[in-house]
Amino acid sequence: MTDTIQNTSTIFTKLGGEFIIPTELFAEKSKKIKAFIFDWDGVFNDGTKNEHGTSNFSEVDSMGINLLRFGWWMSQSKMPYTAVISGERNTMSFQLAKREHYDSCYFRIKHKIAALEHFMAIHHLKPEEIAFFFDDALDLSIAEQCGIRIMVRHGGNPLFQKYVIDHNLVDYITGQAGGAFAVREGCELLLGLSQIHDQTITNRLRFYPEYDQYLSQRQLIETSFFTLSDGKFESQTI
Repeated sequence: MTDTIQNTSTIFTKLGGEFIIPTELFAEKSKKIKAFIFDWDGVFNDGTKNEHGTSNFSEVDSMGINLLRFGWWMSQSKMPYTAVISGERNTMSFQLAKREHYDSCYFRIKHKIAALEHFMAIHHLKPEEIAFFFDDALDLSIAEQCGIRIMVRHGGNPLFQKYVIDHNLVDYITGQAGGAFAVREGCELLLGLSQIHDQTITNRLRFYPEYDQYLSQRQLIETSFFTLSDGKFESQTI
């Protein structure tokens, strides 16, 4: 293990993060990643709904994802694919996906593996090329398949945490909870173990030319919205 990877690992374990697989294996698996998929409820927030039946997100997490995409764009010379897959209809997820130009946003998906398969088919991806951020039982059909699985920690599910560990469904459990910047933690972890975090921040600080080029390409992405109707995915206008 390189000193950089060891130092990064120590930083995150001190934060409360838990590596379920060896850190060097996590870093090796990250080299294959071409896409990032996020659950919504319990990941970007604590799962609490407002009077309109939706749940919020943090700009801190949003920036983490943007930096993650930028870092991957620089290191792979290609924009990574990004999606939200939710079991509910969260209008705030629509707003974030459109504003940040994610590739896809899936909603009201009860068996989420179907959305994963649809997303992979569209973008010609393999399961091992996807990093997935998740938190609960509805997400496990995706976690079972993906290359990197980052689970957002909750305080009240010790048996569930034991289950996902015992069944090899998670690679890292965040130190922070949903709604407390767990997404940002996972994004920085991926950048740090890929040894591109500091370069990403430096080039974001300078803005030109790398970040300006990345942003121009990102802004051309038109977000697609999908839900299931009669067993088929239908594109929705949001």
